[in-house]
Amino acid sequence: MANPVDPSQEIFETKHFQTYRRFPLTLASGKGTRVYDVDGKEYLDALAGIAVNNVGHCHPKVVKAIQEQAATLIHVSNLYHNVPQSKLADLLTKVSGFDRVFFCNSGLEANEGAIKIARKVSEQNGKTGPIIYFSGCFHGRSITTITMGKEAFQKGFGPLPEGFQQLPYNDIDVLDQIGSDTRAIIVECIQGEGGVNLANAGFLKKIGEICKEKEIILIVDEIQTGMGRTGKMFAYEHFDLDPDIISLAKGLGSGVPIGAILAKEDIATKIVPGDHGSTFGGNPLACAAAFANLEVILEEELLLNCQKVGTYLKKGLTDLAKNYPFIKEVRGMGLMLGIVFEPECRPIAIRLMERGLLVSCTAMHVIRLVPPLILTQDEADSILAILKEILEEGV
Repeated sequence: MANPVDPSQEIFETKHFQTYRRFPLTLASGKGTRVYDVDGKEYLDALAGIAVNNVGHCHPKVVKAIQEQAATLIHVSNLYHNVPQSKLADLLTKVSGFDRVFFCNSGLEANEGAIKIARKVSEQNGKTGPIIYFSGCFHGRSITTITMGKEAFQKGFGPLPEGFQQLPYNDIDVLDQIGSDTRAIIVECIQGEGGVNLANAGFLKKIGEICKEKEIILIVDEIQTGMGRTGKMFAYEHFDLDPDIISLAKGLGSGVPIGAILAKEDIATKIVPGDHGSTFGGNPLACAAAFANLEVILEEELLLNCQKVGTYLKKGLTDLAKNYPFIKEVRGMGLMLGIVFEPECRPIAIRLMERGLLVSCTAMHVIRLVPPLILTQDEADSILAILKEILEEGV
Protein backbone atom coordinates (compact mmCIF):
# COMPACT_ATOMS: atom_id res chain seq x y z
CA MET A 1 0.00 0.00 0.00
CA ALA A 2 1.40 3.38 -0.98
CA ASN A 3 2.11 5.88 1.76
CA PRO A 4 -0.21 8.89 1.93
CA VAL A 5 1.23 12.18 0.72
CA ASP A 6 3.78 13.35 3.28
CA PRO A 7 2.81 16.79 4.60
CA SER A 8 6.13 17.52 6.33
CA GLN A 9 7.72 19.56 3.57
CA GLU A 10 4.62 21.69 2.95
CA ILE A 11 4.25 22.32 6.69
CA PHE A 12 7.91 23.36 6.87
CA GLU A 13 7.34 25.91 4.12
CA THR A 14 4.24 27.41 5.74
CA LYS A 15 4.61 26.94 9.50
CA HIS A 16 8.31 26.88 10.39
CA PHE A 17 10.79 29.72 10.71
CA GLN A 18 12.77 29.49 7.48
CA THR A 19 16.14 28.95 9.13
CA TYR A 20 17.20 25.78 7.29
CA ARG A 21 17.93 25.01 3.65
CA ARG A 22 16.45 21.55 3.90
CA PHE A 23 16.90 18.88 1.25
CA PRO A 24 13.65 17.60 -0.31
CA LEU A 25 13.64 14.44 1.80
CA THR A 26 11.59 13.32 4.81
CA LEU A 27 13.21 10.61 6.92
CA ALA A 28 11.07 8.20 8.89
CA SER A 29 13.36 5.61 10.50
CA GLY A 30 16.95 4.49 10.88
CA LYS A 31 19.04 1.50 11.86
CA GLY A 32 22.81 1.35 12.06
CA THR A 33 24.31 3.25 9.13
CA ARG A 34 21.02 3.35 7.20
CA VAL A 35 18.02 5.63 7.22
CA TYR A 36 14.71 5.29 5.40
CA ASP A 37 12.34 7.89 3.99
CA VAL A 38 8.55 7.93 4.26
CA ASP A 39 8.33 5.83 1.08
CA GLY A 40 10.70 3.20 2.43
CA LYS A 41 13.71 4.13 0.28
CA GLU A 42 17.05 3.28 1.92
CA TYR A 43 19.97 5.70 2.26
CA LEU A 44 23.52 5.16 3.45
CA ASP A 45 23.93 7.91 6.02
CA ALA A 46 27.37 9.50 5.75
CA LEU A 47 26.20 12.55 7.72
CA ALA A 48 24.96 10.86 10.92
CA GLY A 49 22.89 13.83 12.01
CA ILE A 50 26.00 16.01 11.50
CA ALA A 51 28.42 13.87 13.55
CA VAL A 52 25.78 12.96 16.16
CA ASN A 53 24.87 9.31 15.61
CA ASN A 54 28.37 8.03 16.25
CA VAL A 55 27.23 4.53 17.27
CA GLY A 56 24.69 4.41 14.45
CA HIS A 57 20.96 4.96 14.41
CA CYS A 58 18.93 3.32 17.16
CA HIS A 59 21.72 1.19 18.61
CA PRO A 60 19.97 -1.53 20.67
CA LYS A 61 21.86 -0.70 23.87
CA VAL A 62 21.04 2.99 23.62
CA VAL A 63 17.40 2.31 22.73
CA LYS A 64 17.06 -0.02 25.74
CA ALA A 65 18.62 2.56 28.06
CA ILE A 66 16.23 5.26 26.82
CA GLN A 67 13.18 3.00 27.10
CA GLU A 68 14.00 1.84 30.62
CA GLN A 69 14.81 5.35 31.83
CA ALA A 70 11.69 6.84 30.21
CA ALA A 71 9.60 4.33 32.13
CA THR A 72 11.38 5.16 35.39
CA LEU A 73 12.26 8.87 35.64
CA ILE A 74 12.49 11.34 32.76
CA HIS A 75 13.28 14.57 34.55
CA VAL A 76 14.09 15.96 37.98
CA SER A 77 15.47 19.33 38.94
CA ASN A 78 19.17 19.83 39.58
CA LEU A 79 18.11 20.71 43.13
CA TYR A 80 18.32 16.94 43.64
CA HIS A 81 20.74 14.17 42.72
CA ASN A 82 19.93 11.57 40.08
CA VAL A 83 21.71 8.30 39.43
CA PRO A 84 22.15 8.45 35.61
CA GLN A 85 23.79 11.88 35.87
CA SER A 86 26.26 10.66 38.49
CA LYS A 87 27.08 7.52 36.52
CA LEU A 88 27.75 9.54 33.38
CA ALA A 89 29.85 12.12 35.21
CA ASP A 90 31.97 9.38 36.75
CA LEU A 91 32.55 7.55 33.44
CA LEU A 92 33.11 10.70 31.39
CA THR A 93 35.71 12.12 33.75
CA LYS A 94 37.50 8.76 33.88
CA VAL A 95 37.58 8.46 30.09
CA SER A 96 38.62 12.07 29.52
CA GLY A 97 41.04 12.63 32.38
CA PHE A 98 39.29 15.87 33.32
CA ASP A 99 38.22 16.38 36.91
CA ARG A 100 34.72 17.79 36.78
CA VAL A 101 31.78 18.12 34.38
CA PHE A 102 28.81 20.42 33.92
CA PHE A 103 25.91 19.05 31.85
CA CYS A 104 23.80 21.19 29.53
CA ASN A 105 21.66 20.58 26.43
CA SER A 106 23.73 21.47 23.38
CA GLY A 107 27.09 22.49 21.99
CA LEU A 108 26.03 26.11 21.97
CA GLU A 109 25.32 25.93 25.70
CA ALA A 110 28.61 24.14 26.34
CA ASN A 111 30.56 26.91 24.61
CA GLU A 112 28.54 29.66 26.32
CA GLY A 113 29.26 28.04 29.66
CA ALA A 114 32.94 27.63 28.86
CA ILE A 115 33.20 31.34 28.01
CA LYS A 116 31.45 32.31 31.26
CA ILE A 117 33.80 30.10 33.25
CA ALA A 118 36.88 31.45 31.48
CA ARG A 119 35.79 35.04 32.10
CA LYS A 120 35.18 34.54 35.81
CA VAL A 121 38.35 32.56 36.47
CA SER A 122 40.58 34.86 34.41
CA GLU A 123 39.16 37.94 36.11
CA GLN A 124 39.94 36.41 39.49
CA ASN A 125 43.48 35.99 38.16
CA GLY A 126 43.64 39.70 37.30
CA LYS A 127 43.19 39.41 33.52
CA THR A 128 40.94 41.82 31.65
CA GLY A 129 41.99 41.25 28.03
CA PRO A 130 40.11 39.54 25.18
CA ILE A 131 39.13 35.95 24.53
CA ILE A 132 40.85 34.93 21.30
CA TYR A 133 39.17 32.87 18.59
CA PHE A 134 40.17 32.02 15.02
CA SER A 135 38.95 32.73 11.51
CA GLY A 136 36.79 30.01 9.98
CA CYS A 137 35.58 28.77 13.35
CA PHE A 138 32.04 27.94 14.40
CA HIS A 139 31.10 27.78 18.07
CA GLY A 140 27.32 28.21 17.96
CA ARG A 141 24.51 30.63 17.08
CA SER A 142 23.86 32.59 20.26
CA ILE A 143 24.79 36.26 20.36
CA THR A 144 28.01 35.42 22.19
CA THR A 145 29.04 32.50 20.01
CA ILE A 146 28.31 34.23 16.69
CA THR A 147 30.62 36.98 17.95
CA MET A 148 33.30 34.28 17.77
CA GLY A 149 32.41 33.33 14.22
CA LYS A 150 31.90 34.32 10.62
CA GLU A 151 30.79 37.86 9.80
CA ALA A 152 27.96 36.44 7.68
CA PHE A 153 26.37 34.94 10.80
CA GLN A 154 26.69 38.28 12.66
CA LYS A 155 24.94 40.48 10.11
CA GLY A 156 21.82 42.11 11.52
CA PHE A 157 22.34 40.88 15.07
CA GLY A 158 24.35 43.73 16.58
CA PRO A 159 25.41 45.13 18.88
CA LEU A 160 27.66 42.18 19.62
CA PRO A 161 29.37 41.59 22.96
CA GLU A 162 32.81 43.05 23.48
CA GLY A 163 35.90 41.26 24.68
CA PHE A 164 36.73 39.01 21.73
CA GLN A 165 39.58 39.10 19.22
CA GLN A 166 39.93 37.10 16.02
CA LEU A 167 43.26 35.79 14.71
CA PRO A 168 43.84 33.87 11.45
CA TYR A 169 43.61 30.09 11.76
CA ASN A 170 46.82 28.15 11.16
CA ASP A 171 48.98 31.30 11.09
CA ILE A 172 51.68 30.41 13.60
CA ASP A 173 53.50 33.74 13.35
CA VAL A 174 50.49 35.81 14.39
CA LEU A 175 50.37 33.97 17.72
CA ASP A 176 53.25 36.15 18.88
CA GLN A 177 50.70 38.99 19.15
CA ILE A 178 48.92 37.27 22.04
CA GLY A 179 49.44 39.28 25.21
CA SER A 180 49.70 38.15 28.83
CA ASP A 181 46.40 39.89 29.63
CA THR A 182 44.49 37.51 27.32
CA ARG A 183 41.70 35.78 29.24
CA ALA A 184 41.36 32.62 27.13
CA ILE A 185 41.91 31.05 23.72
CA ILE A 186 39.22 28.88 22.13
CA VAL A 187 40.15 26.66 19.20
CA GLU A 188 38.91 23.73 17.10
CA CYS A 189 41.50 21.12 16.14
CA ILE A 190 39.40 20.50 13.03
CA GLN A 191 36.95 23.16 11.91
CA GLY A 192 33.82 21.27 10.90
CA GLU A 193 31.47 24.01 9.73
CA GLY A 194 34.48 25.94 8.46
CA GLY A 195 35.10 23.26 5.83
CA VAL A 196 36.86 20.37 7.63
CA ASN A 197 39.97 22.49 8.10
CA LEU A 198 42.67 20.57 9.94
CA ALA A 199 44.92 22.56 12.25
CA ASN A 200 48.68 22.34 11.76
CA ALA A 201 50.40 20.50 14.59
CA GLY A 202 52.91 23.32 15.04
CA PHE A 203 50.13 25.89 15.26
CA LEU A 204 48.37 24.02 18.05
CA LYS A 205 51.61 23.25 19.86
CA LYS A 206 52.48 26.94 19.97
CA ILE A 207 49.01 27.81 21.26
CA GLY A 208 49.55 25.33 24.07
CA GLU A 209 52.97 26.75 24.88
CA ILE A 210 51.70 30.33 24.96
CA CYS A 211 48.80 29.36 27.23
CA LYS A 212 51.21 27.69 29.68
CA GLU A 213 53.74 30.51 29.57
CA LYS A 214 51.22 33.35 29.96
CA GLU A 215 48.70 31.48 32.16
CA ILE A 216 45.92 31.78 29.58
CA ILE A 217 42.93 29.45 29.82
CA LEU A 218 42.83 27.06 26.86
CA ILE A 219 39.39 25.93 25.65
CA VAL A 220 39.19 23.25 22.97
CA ASP A 221 35.84 22.99 21.19
CA GLU A 222 35.27 19.23 20.77
CA ILE A 223 31.60 19.47 19.90
CA GLN A 224 31.93 17.98 16.42
CA THR A 225 35.31 16.27 16.82
CA GLY A 226 34.71 14.61 20.18
CA MET A 227 33.41 11.17 21.17
CA GLY A 228 35.68 9.26 18.81
CA ARG A 229 35.01 11.13 15.57
CA THR A 230 38.72 11.48 14.65
CA GLY A 231 39.87 8.04 15.83
CA LYS A 232 40.66 9.19 19.36
CA MET A 233 38.07 10.03 21.98
CA PHE A 234 38.93 13.73 21.58
CA ALA A 235 40.68 15.41 18.66
CA TYR A 236 43.15 17.32 20.83
CA GLU A 237 44.72 13.95 21.77
CA HIS A 238 46.29 13.85 18.30
CA PHE A 239 48.24 16.99 19.14
CA ASP A 240 50.58 18.42 21.77
CA LEU A 241 47.78 20.12 23.69
CA ASP A 242 46.73 20.17 27.34
CA PRO A 243 43.43 22.07 27.49
CA ASP A 244 41.92 23.47 30.67
CA ILE A 245 38.36 23.13 29.37
CA ILE A 246 36.72 21.19 26.55
CA SER A 247 33.15 21.47 25.27
CA LEU A 248 31.15 18.44 24.11
CA ALA A 249 27.76 17.73 22.55
CA LYS A 250 26.79 16.13 19.19
CA GLY A 251 28.17 12.58 19.53
CA LEU A 252 27.70 12.47 23.30
CA GLY A 253 24.03 11.48 23.44
CA SER A 254 23.46 9.42 20.29
CA GLY A 255 20.81 11.91 19.21
CA VAL A 256 19.30 12.72 22.59
CA PRO A 257 20.18 16.39 23.22
CA ILE A 258 22.99 16.76 25.75
CA GLY A 259 26.12 18.89 26.05
CA ALA A 260 28.94 18.98 28.56
CA ILE A 261 31.75 21.18 29.80
CA LEU A 262 34.76 19.29 31.14
CA ALA A 263 37.35 21.16 33.15
CA LYS A 264 40.36 20.72 35.39
CA GLU A 265 39.91 20.97 39.15
CA ASP A 266 41.51 24.39 39.59
CA ILE A 267 39.16 25.85 36.96
CA ALA A 268 35.96 24.04 37.90
CA THR A 269 36.15 24.80 41.62
CA LYS A 270 36.13 28.54 40.93
CA ILE A 271 32.48 28.21 39.84
CA VAL A 272 30.07 28.34 42.80
CA PRO A 273 26.28 28.01 43.28
CA GLY A 274 24.49 30.75 41.34
CA ASP A 275 27.25 31.21 38.75
CA HIS A 276 25.68 28.87 36.21
CA GLY A 277 22.86 26.40 35.84
CA SER A 278 20.42 24.57 33.58
CA THR A 279 16.87 23.32 34.03
CA PHE A 280 17.20 20.35 31.69
CA GLY A 281 20.97 19.87 31.73
CA GLY A 282 21.95 16.45 33.03
CA ASN A 283 18.39 15.15 33.21
CA PRO A 284 18.09 11.37 33.77
CA LEU A 285 16.87 10.51 30.25
CA ALA A 286 19.68 12.32 28.41
CA CYS A 287 22.33 11.00 30.80
CA ALA A 288 21.11 7.41 30.50
CA ALA A 289 21.34 7.67 26.71
CA ALA A 290 24.81 9.24 26.85
CA PHE A 291 26.10 6.66 29.32
CA ALA A 292 24.94 3.79 27.08
CA ASN A 293 26.36 5.57 24.03
CA LEU A 294 29.79 5.96 25.66
CA GLU A 295 29.78 2.33 26.77
CA VAL A 296 29.12 1.25 23.16
CA ILE A 297 32.03 3.36 21.90
CA LEU A 298 34.31 1.68 24.43
CA GLU A 299 32.98 -1.89 24.27
CA GLU A 300 32.78 -2.12 20.49
CA GLU A 301 36.22 -0.48 20.06
CA LEU A 302 34.82 2.13 17.74
CA LEU A 303 37.94 4.29 18.00
CA LEU A 304 39.96 1.54 16.31
CA ASN A 305 37.27 1.03 13.69
CA CYS A 306 37.18 4.77 13.04
CA GLN A 307 40.95 4.83 12.53
CA LYS A 308 40.93 1.79 10.25
CA VAL A 309 37.90 2.58 8.09
CA GLY A 310 38.63 6.31 8.12
CA THR A 311 42.14 5.73 6.77
CA TYR A 312 40.75 3.39 4.11
CA LEU A 313 38.03 5.83 3.04
CA LYS A 314 40.37 8.82 2.94
CA LYS A 315 42.83 6.91 0.72
CA GLY A 316 39.98 5.89 -1.57
CA LEU A 317 38.74 9.48 -1.81
CA THR A 318 42.26 10.78 -2.44
CA ASP A 319 42.84 8.23 -5.21
CA LEU A 320 39.46 9.04 -6.74
CA ALA A 321 40.08 12.79 -6.62
CA LYS A 322 43.21 12.46 -8.77
CA ASN A 323 40.99 11.78 -11.78
CA TYR A 324 38.88 14.93 -11.46
CA PRO A 325 40.50 18.37 -11.73
CA PHE A 326 37.48 20.07 -10.16
CA ILE A 327 38.37 18.41 -6.83
CA LYS A 328 41.00 20.52 -5.12
CA GLU A 329 41.71 18.50 -1.98
CA VAL A 330 40.63 15.70 0.36
CA ARG A 331 41.25 16.50 4.02
CA GLY A 332 40.41 15.53 7.58
CA MET A 333 41.11 12.55 9.81
CA GLY A 334 39.27 9.52 11.14
CA LEU A 335 35.68 9.62 9.94
CA MET A 336 35.59 13.40 9.64
CA LEU A 337 36.50 14.00 6.02
CA GLY A 338 36.02 16.80 3.52
CA ILE A 339 36.17 16.79 -0.28
CA VAL A 340 36.94 20.29 -1.53
CA PHE A 341 35.33 21.13 -4.88
CA GLU A 342 36.07 24.02 -7.20
CA PRO A 343 32.35 24.66 -7.85
CA GLU A 344 29.77 25.02 -5.09
CA CYS A 345 28.82 21.59 -3.84
CA ARG A 346 25.17 21.71 -2.74
CA PRO A 347 23.97 20.42 -6.16
CA ILE A 348 26.44 17.54 -5.77
CA ALA A 349 25.05 16.72 -2.32
CA ILE A 350 21.52 16.65 -3.77
CA ARG A 351 22.57 14.28 -6.56
CA LEU A 352 24.27 12.00 -4.04
CA MET A 353 21.08 11.99 -1.98
CA GLU A 354 19.09 10.97 -5.04
CA ARG A 355 21.47 8.00 -5.44
CA GLY A 356 21.01 6.97 -1.82
CA LEU A 357 23.97 8.64 -0.06
CA LEU A 358 23.49 11.38 2.53
CA VAL A 359 26.23 14.00 2.97
CA SER A 360 26.32 17.72 3.65
CA CYS A 361 27.82 20.69 1.87
CA THR A 362 29.69 23.01 4.21
CA ALA A 363 31.59 26.23 3.55
CA MET A 364 29.94 26.26 0.09
CA HIS A 365 32.57 24.05 -1.53
CA VAL A 366 33.21 21.11 0.81
CA ILE A 367 31.33 17.82 0.81
CA ARG A 368 31.50 16.67 4.43
CA LEU A 369 31.51 12.98 5.33
CA VAL A 370 30.89 12.22 9.02
CA PRO A 371 29.29 8.75 8.98
CA PRO A 372 28.63 6.62 12.07
CA LEU A 373 31.80 5.19 13.59
CA ILE A 374 30.43 1.69 12.96
CA LEU A 375 30.96 2.17 9.20
CA THR A 376 32.44 -0.93 7.56
CA GLN A 377 35.00 -1.14 4.78
CA ASP A 378 32.30 -2.48 2.45
CA GLU A 379 30.15 0.56 3.23
CA ALA A 380 33.16 2.82 2.58
CA ASP A 381 33.39 1.13 -0.83
CA SER A 382 29.71 1.94 -1.40
CA ILE A 383 30.37 5.60 -0.62
CA LEU A 384 33.25 5.62 -3.11
CA ALA A 385 31.18 3.87 -5.78
CA ILE A 386 28.23 6.27 -5.51
CA LEU A 387 30.56 9.26 -5.50
CA LYS A 388 32.37 7.96 -8.57
CA GLU A 389 29.06 7.64 -10.43
CA ILE A 390 28.31 11.29 -9.77
CA LEU A 391 31.79 12.51 -10.65
CA GLU A 392 31.74 10.62 -13.94
CA GLU A 393 28.67 12.62 -14.91
CA GLY A 394 30.51 15.89 -14.25
CA VAL A 395 29.73 18.76 -11.91
